[in-house]
Amino acid sequence: MNVESILERKGTDVASIDAEASVLQAAELMNTRRIGALVVTRGDKAVGIFTERDILTRVVAPERSPRSTRVGDVMTSPMACCRRDTPLTVCRAIVTGKRIRHLPVVEEGRLYGLISAGDLLANEVEQQQHTIEYLYEYLHRTR
Repeated sequence: MNVESILERKGTDVASIDAEASVLQAAELMNTRRIGALVVTRGDKAVGIFTERDILTRVVAPERSPRSTRVGDVMTSPMACCRRDTPLTVCRAIVTGKRIRHLPVVEEGRLYGLISAGDLLANEVEQQQHTIEYLYEYLHRTR
């Protein structure tokens, strides 16, 4: 299975914010949408990701002003990302290895979606459930 299979189910709507926006605007958007990350854009290109962790480590801890600090100055860039044809096993390895929760789906700078560690876990649980059902039917079918 690949990333496209998750995007087909969850959709491709991704919350994003311009790199010139303030951290305060980003935090307000994240609160309104009840999400933990925004993809950062410049024009129509995805250039980074801004997460709750970035707020804590790059804004709050160094005592920067959320109102005057631009997202582009404190975003994570370059960001880890994947393509629509990336196998889910590769995505799990990236998320686990880099200790991140959000993986933008980007091809040639264009944003196609976002998958989360939760999406990957839900997919894995679904696959395991199918395997359990198959094995149960195999073992208990009448002969």
